[in-house]
Amino acid sequence: MPSMAHVRRFMTAAALALATLTPTWAQELVSVRNPNVNMRAGPGTNTEVLWKLAQGYPLQVLERRGNWLRVQDFEGDQGWIAASVTTNVPHHIVKGTRVNLRAGPGTQHAIVGTVNYGDVLRTTRRQGDWVQVQHPSGRGTAWIASNLVWGW
Repeated sequence: MPSMAHVRRFMTAAALALATLTPTWAQELVSVRNPNVNMRAGPGTNTEVLWKLAQGYPLQVLERRGNWLRVQDFEGDQGWIAASVTTNVPHHIVKGTRVNLRAGPGTQHAIVGTVNYGDVLRTTRRQGDWVQVQHPSGRGTAWIASNLVWGW
């Protein structure tokens, strides 16, 4: 059985690791402007493509080098992206497996749809622990608990 000191050290380490994956308002965030944007291993078009990113995909900016941004996504993956293919239009990405969208900011409101892990949602506003997003159908807005999404 692990000692309490061991458990506390583990919990502290886990909290610090999670903190690096949770954006704060002081951090610079961007979203992908165009569909199918390359995230690369280094700054420049002559470096390996690591991933293709969908339009709206939110990213945390870690470093700027010329016209390139070193970024990190919600899973902690890092790479480089051209600044010209980013925007300051806020988006969130779904972290939960299957998440309810609601008619209002709270669990007492009706479920109006569901989204899945990795779905990108356009952010329209925040209220407490809830985020209002553009409904994936394109018709109106819906609400999602902020702890189930990452972005701004």
